[in-house]
Amino acid sequence: MRKRSHRLRAVLAVVAAVVLGAAGCDGGGGGSPRPEETKARTARPPVWDRSPDSIAAVGDSITRGFDACTVLSDCPEASWATGSDARVESLAVRLLGVPGAAEHSWNYAVTGARMADLPEQMEQAASRSPELVTVMVGGNDACRSSASAMTSVADFRADFEEAMATLRSSLPKTQVYVSSVPNLKRLWSQGRTNMLGKQVWKLGICPSMLRDADNLTRGAMLRRDSVQQRVVDYNTVLKQVCAKDRRCRFDGDAVYEYRFGTDQLSHWDWFHPSKDGQAQLARIAYRRITAENP
Repeated sequence: MRKRSHRLRAVLAVVAAVVLGAAGCDGGGGGSPRPEETKARTARPPVWDRSPDSIAAVGDSITRGFDACTVLSDCPEASWATGSDARVESLAVRLLGVPGAAEHSWNYAVTGARMADLPEQMEQAASRSPELVTVMVGGNDACRSSASAMTSVADFRADFEEAMATLRSSLPKTQVYVSSVPNLKRLWSQGRTNMLGKQVWKLGICPSMLRDADNLTRGAMLRRDSVQQRVVDYNTVLKQVCAKDRRCRFDGDAVYEYRFGTDQLSHWDWFHPSKDGQAQLARIAYRRITAENP
């Protein structure tokens, strides 16, 4: 009898060892997972795609290529964002190639547009379901009939937040590249060296900054400084609002800090970008969008 009990205990011990051994090898049994299993569970798709397949552009006259080809006229083929001009090599061409840019990029920017117009443009852009939307707007909010007529910083912020919400309501995963507003005071200092440009300015181009271009009195300089400060404030808003969206990249003030010279200014108005200036904007955007760690 004692012999049978001993054999029974031995059998039970063997069975227990087998069961416990099987549990230890089983991935769901509490043993340590293999390295490849851990990697598979923790891997996440990148938030930012550095090679989007389609682009929609929103904004103002710069994105329309205004005065890049002929005087006081849009020239969208020279646009830094979506243009086809070989001298510019637009962002769309750099990312999608020439055929891809022609088929999968759209320009909804409007000359004269301000931030208040951006929600409607975003809605139009969203209708194309682009993988990337480029934003360049704010110059006209500062370029008003006078410094006192400039868009307030609070309104600028509210309109930009509305524009982003408009896009996100239908396209939560579309990426957004936001350009800073250019340094308007530098454009004034460069353009005022050209007599023809100053005559064109008198037709009403950015009077808050460009009016009486050769007036260097204290009052005139204070006016220009107030416009310049508003541009700085606008760029702060663009940075802050963009930072709240994980699929938004601000250019880090790269456009604002770019030192546009006369070669990069339109030879029609000496204020808007020339084709060379548009090419510089495209280069800045491409570097920012394709950077692994911007």
